[in-house]
Amino acid sequence: MTRSLILIEHDGRQPRAASLHAVSLARALGGEYALLVLGSQITDVAAALRSYGASRILTADHPALQEPLADRYAAVVAQAASSWTTTHLLGTTSTFSKDVLPRVAALLDAPMLTDVMAFESRDDGPVFHRPLSAGSQRATVRVTGDRLVLTARGTAFPIPTPDPSASPSPVEPLPVDAGSLPSGTRFVSRSQPASGRPDLTEARVVVSGGRPLGDAAAFDRLIGGLADALGGAVGATRGAVDGGMAPNDWQVGQTGKVVAPELYFAIGISGAIQHVAGMQDSRVIVAINRDPEAPIFQVATYGLVGDLHQIVPDLLARLGPR
Repeated sequence: MTRSLILIEHDGRQPRAASLHAVSLARALGGEYALLVLGSQITDVAAALRSYGASRILTADHPALQEPLADRYAAVVAQAASSWTTTHLLGTTSTFSKDVLPRVAALLDAPMLTDVMAFESRDDGPVFHRPLSAGSQRATVRVTGDRLVLTARGTAFPIPTPDPSASPSPVEPLPVDAGSLPSGTRFVSRSQPASGRPDLTEARVVVSGGRPLGDAAAFDRLIGGLADALGGAVGATRGAVDGGMAPNDWQVGQTGKVVAPELYFAIGISGAIQHVAGMQDSRVIVAINRDPEAPIFQVATYGLVGDLHQIVPDLLARLGPR
């Protein structure tokens, strides 16, 4: 019987919606699935997950898990996967899962497959599909083992909606032996932008800019200004990040974050395959570029050929103050 255990990310108060993409992968696999929450004082997080159809919510609640140190989390997740006889350990592809789940796979001596886009049950056994070459190709992969570790590509699986009419999933605490946890790393500090903008991977609107913005001031005024006017998040190309116009955690693309908002603005972005790999699943793509031959227009829903330094201020003037 398939038994999936899904690692849930949260901010200490609520689960991160992006981590729920893995629930849809678990449903595609079939069988039973449970949700796993680690942290300290996570009662509210667990309560918010009780209407997602899981057979149970497993919680590892201990002050030693206050911060998501990968070695400690991996040890607890591996223990939970073993004690619950899990066949599939799942997470949504993210910086957090990339940090924790490979360590869990090593502890469990289990094969791991990342960025799963689809699952297919065939007569000769199940296979998974995942992207290759910055999304320009798709690989069909068969993984064998009694227990698999998988991450779901967020843009390939929808976020499920809670069902208030369903029976609430029971919450089961897991014992945590803090003395046996690894102590090779320690938490130093946390920094978090105070912009008030939505998370880049969860935003309904993303406004991204490239190197032609010129400098950080123009990037903030035009890209940040349009994002704020639309209630969206800010993204950037690697060129804009390398040019000092945007922080690294705004980067969208093969080596950055993968997003699929309802509306994506690509401003001053040529459309290099490395960037397109991170945004091509967006529902509506609006591209603004002065080069009519720019590759970004091949994936854009709407294209504006012109100078971004004229078009974006005009858009901001028409939108007015938020």
